[in-house]
Amino acid sequence: MYQGYGHTAIWVKDMEKSLHFYLDILGCKRAFSMPLDGPGTGTEYLAVANGAFIELFYGGTPHEFEKPAEGEHFCGFSHFCIVVDDMFKFVEEVEGRGGVFRVKPKRGRDGNWQAWMTDPDGIEIEFVQLDPGCRQRQVYFE
Repeated sequence: MYQGYGHTAIWVKDMEKSLHFYLDILGCKRAFSMPLDGPGTGTEYLAVANGAFIELFYGGTPHEFEKPAEGEHFCGFSHFCIVVDDMFKFVEEVEGRGGVFRVKPKRGRDGNWQAWMTDPDGIEIEFVQLDPGCRQRQVYFE
């Protein structure tokens, strides 16, 4: 029934900063553009892996609201996750290109290695290296 993960769509405030982050720091590949009414409108598609994309929309407006109280979360988008094959090599490469991780590699509750960073618009990104015996791998890869 399902073919795979399609994309995560993000409205961005400054496309050039976002493209620099996703292409130059994270190492995604520019796939294609879909302009609407000319330059500076539409979307930019970035290839992540295995047919998955990040879709960046021009014209995002930053949210101006109070942060939730400690331990509380707003309803809505939380984060997206990218699976990597070697967490420590990935982190070293990204930091070498100027990336800054909010959370350095650590074991998550599921036993997988994870690291976290935030994009220029405050979008949380989780990177995960799946442990050979993890539940995710049992469901999808075995």
